[in-house]
Amino acid sequence: MLFRSSSLIRELTKGAGSASKNTVNGPSLARHLKLALAASVIAAAAFAQSPSDPPASSVVSTGTDAVKPAAVKPAPVKANDSVAKDSDAIAVDPASLLPDLPPVPRANATLIGGTIGRLDRVRDQLTVNVFGGGRATILFDPRTKVYRGSKEVTTADLRQGERVYLDTILDGSTVFARAIRLSGSKAVGESQGVVLKYRQDHGELMLRDGISPQPVRIRTNRATTFLQNNHAVNASTLQAGSLISVTFSSEGSGRDLAKEISILALPGSRFTFSGQVLHIDLRSGLLVLNSATDHKTYEIYLDPSRPPDDNLHTGSNVTVVANFENSRYVARELAINPAPR
Repeated sequence: MLFRSSSLIRELTKGAGSASKNTVNGPSLARHLKLALAASVIAAAAFAQSPSDPPASSVVSTGTDAVKPAAVKPAPVKANDSVAKDSDAIAVDPASLLPDLPPVPRANATLIGGTIGRLDRVRDQLTVNVFGGGRATILFDPRTKVYRGSKEVTTADLRQGERVYLDTILDGSTVFARAIRLSGSKAVGESQGVVLKYRQDHGELMLRDGISPQPVRIRTNRATTFLQNNHAVNASTLQAGSLISVTFSSEGSGRDLAKEISILALPGSRFTFSGQVLHIDLRSGLLVLNSATDHKTYEIYLDPSRPPDDNLHTGSNVTVVANFENSRYVARELAINPAPR
């Protein structure tokens, strides 16, 4: 196209020269020359486009060979990638987001002893059957110190039925345990009371303890020793209504295992006590005596059908013959001993 335009220019130039010789109109020839030059410029611009570049319309393909963009898949995150490390770095313990508990108020503590009747770990509270009668609901939390002997443990060591001693304070209208103390060893000690039920075949003994408002359940086995008047007797000697002294060990499950059971009195047995009167209540007919023989304290009920001696008072030295009836000693004879000279 460019070559054709060049030839056209030469022809027009040549024609212009001839026209000048043949006296052709000069302005008309000049106008034709300008048009030819403009056409050649347009042709040169069109030729400047590379013949290898197809027109835009040829890029679009409607056939099945059309190129589809590949799906972009995220690269898998490895355990040792920086992203995983960053996420581990920002992980925090949820407990650290909780505010710290205020310190325990500095108040005078009240000592409470008893057995755990109910343990609620959801509400962080326990119900204690207080020695001597009554119940108390006591709260605890992570500030509460728990000790088994001299070793500090946690509230997870608390067991229903276990004997505990608590240092408590009044926090508003609630009772809070500042410290809970458990027995340091399995041996709990001795307990004295009246047998409510005894099943020898099942090895179960239910005892009404003098310091516990609730019956105490104690297990027996072949290793349990039975004594009466310091002599070994058969287990069948024990019966409901008997007064016994038990040496037992705690198994940590709220059930105690009896090591030794000493039968102090069987129902209908007769005993003679001699000693000093520590307390007397004529309305209830109760007399408390300190035995001169074993130096133990005994509660003896007076026979309501026999009025007491007018000279009977606290400090008197007496001799009492009593029967063990209905789980208690009942005086059948009472004599005031003469004062020593």
